[in-house]
Amino acid sequence: MGLTCQQLTCRRGRNTLFAGVSFSLQAGAALWVQGRNGSGKTTLLRSLCGLALPDRGAVHWDGQPILSARAHYHSHLLHIGHADGLKPDLLAWENLALGGLPGERCSREDALRALDEIGLKAEARRPVRLLSQGQRKRVALARLLLSPARPLWILDEPLAALDQASAEQVSQVMRAHCARGGMLVLTTHQEPALPGARALHLGAPC
Repeated sequence: MGLTCQQLTCRRGRNTLFAGVSFSLQAGAALWVQGRNGSGKTTLLRSLCGLALPDRGAVHWDGQPILSARAHYHSHLLHIGHADGLKPDLLAWENLALGGLPGERCSREDALRALDEIGLKAEARRPVRLLSQGQRKRVALARLLLSPARPLWILDEPLAALDQASAEQVSQVMRAHCARGGMLVLTTHQEPALPGARALHLGAPC
């Protein structure tokens, strides 16, 4: 089981964001996607999730094109984008319990446990609109603790808006995921504390 990207090319209008991107990812591996703003990092991650169509190339999971085996692929995938995707008027734990992934159930107790583990025990019963940007980010990232069985995590800027202690805490969660055989693709402007992570650099837009 693994993720393979073959000669992926994506354009925006007349501009080529990136071209000929190829890599393979196997159990326990992490890929750090680098590049300046506008280089196509988020577009690449969305293409890897099947949320955007590349202009050329293909993405395979477990030897199958992700677009023709979408349900199978998404049952193994956890994607957290740059936006937190939270509902501001719901409590923190309600966002986790009611916004769970398809095919997964999250109880109130599970949601509270995840928030406690990520350092938000005191904020678990507060509306998200009252939380700081960093706290909202951690609520979104608490989903990682609720989906350990999904082998592929694709994370867009998971360390953004986090202080040093919170960033290290999230890095520990990502390291544990890889240590148990999970796979990770992430973008971040700060070097992740992920020993052995491969780097993929996307050039400036053409």
